[in-house]
Amino acid sequence: MKPNQKSGSSKKNQIEKMFDSISIEYDLINSIMTFDSHKRWKKSILEIAKKIQPKNALDIATGTADIALNLGRISNCQVVGVDISEKMLNVGREKISKMRLSNSVRLETGDAENLKFNDNYFDLVTIGFGVRNFQDLEKGLRESFRVLNKEGTLIILETSVPENRIIKLFYSIFTRTYIPIMAWIFSKDKSAYNYLLNSAELFPSGTKFSNILKSVGFADVLIKPKLFGSSTIYVATK
Repeated sequence: MKPNQKSGSSKKNQIEKMFDSISIEYDLINSIMTFDSHKRWKKSILEIAKKIQPKNALDIATGTADIALNLGRISNCQVVGVDISEKMLNVGREKISKMRLSNSVRLETGDAENLKFNDNYFDLVTIGFGVRNFQDLEKGLRESFRVLNKEGTLIILETSVPENRIIKLFYSIFTRTYIPIMAWIFSKDKSAYNYLLNSAELFPSGTKFSNILKSVGFADVLIKPKLFGSSTIYVATK
């Protein structure tokens, strides 16, 4: 399966099945593969969001709901998390129950490219490690733009490839050895992590992705590289 292919609904179906298959182990392997850095990056999203003080927020491709749960701690903010994988959402729902955040966070099955919400509805939209899985990248981003209210904010956390040649070399060696080994040890679905690795390398990160955001209508795109550029936070306004 090639990232961002546009062949009917095949990619969506494969993504749904893939994340269903790794839903139980996903949080553990994510922590192992990023040395827990993903938690710090997600907290960075929360710090940015706090400055916005949203009254309602949408977390797209919410997965097991880490970002949605963080946003649920913002005073007077109602959060909706959507994902195509029901099994990932079930893991997230267990977290919501344990953290007693059911009054501020709810999870729903949903397609990032066909959101059911009204135009100009949310103050904030977040997407963590999800945009590279969109079947149609531009369509998904246009949907995020549509549901944001005027002057609303989009925050995206996504993998990227370091631009520095030396760091990029070490990054390539690391990802091509460490990640497959960890997947082999801990995962029942090795092919899922091969896909995630390949999609990360092929995703148009940095300035290229900033230009795509601008092409669908977003303005003032801020790029925040993390861990030598192995992941990036993008902040854009409508």
